[in-house]
Amino acid sequence: MLKQLKIWLLLLMITTIASANAIVVTDDRQLDVVISKPPQRIVSLLPSLTETVCALGQCKKLVGVDRYSSWPESVHKLPRMGGGIDPSIESVVAVKPDLVLMGTSARGAERLKALGLTVLAMEPRSHADVHRAIQIIGKALDVPIRESELVWTNIQNALDTTAQSIPLEVKGKRVYFEVSSVPYGASESSFIGETLQRLGVQNILPGSLGPFPKINPEFVVRAQPDIIMVGDSNFADMVSRPGWKNMPALRMERVCQFKKEDANILVRPGPRLAEAAQLMAQCLIDKSASIQKVKSPP
Repeated sequence: MLKQLKIWLLLLMITTIASANAIVVTDDRQLDVVISKPPQRIVSLLPSLTETVCALGQCKKLVGVDRYSSWPESVHKLPRMGGGIDPSIESVVAVKPDLVLMGTSARGAERLKALGLTVLAMEPRSHADVHRAIQIIGKALDVPIRESELVWTNIQNALDTTAQSIPLEVKGKRVYFEVSSVPYGASESSFIGETLQRLGVQNILPGSLGPFPKINPEFVVRAQPDIIMVGDSNFADMVSRPGWKNMPALRMERVCQFKKEDANILVRPGPRLAEAAQLMAQCLIDKSASIQKVKSPP
């Protein structure tokens, strides 16, 4: 009896110590996620979260990613686990992760949890969300707070530097940013809109429409943007829309077409926000120069 009591007390002590060392974070589902020890095998099912893990210096702990994760280069070698709407549960379980990162809108979280896996759901939609994701994922991975905050500070400093590089004559230019050929655009209330505002230009889509509203093509014609930003894959459809080919932005070639790699940087709310701002800034400077030439007297 005494021996059994000693064993019980020892187990209780071990459990108490383990609980004391556990990491607890609150994810975007407002659920407290308990992580018993710093994760060594991570699966990420959202590109922005994959990039966040790597920005925190923890890329080597990734053992699987979604089919869309493409940065940094090292993730191309990792097994693919499907996407947010169709994650391969079997593939995730097979690599025995001690932490699964996924978006709040992704499917399969409950099933993964039921199979004994720890799931942390984050889905950044704004600059503030990106900061929070860095903080929470950093804590979950046992990254020192000062290191996590340094990642965010460097992003902010780079954003400030880029904003300061914008010439005065570019400020206030009216911009339309298209994210999909449906078309869907990025409004003032989107993280893309936040970046445009930071650069000092005007977004033709008000935040009241929602972050990424479906747009009536006629709305853009009436708004007459000075500059249009769009991915390569969506540009071809633009000229066929009623009234678009006569818009000055298209007629005067004030359209920035971003190749796939750059478009990925622009549309992912993650640690490459500053790189996205640099791409936008270069577009604004290049295309505004053509506006100045048109306005200048011969």
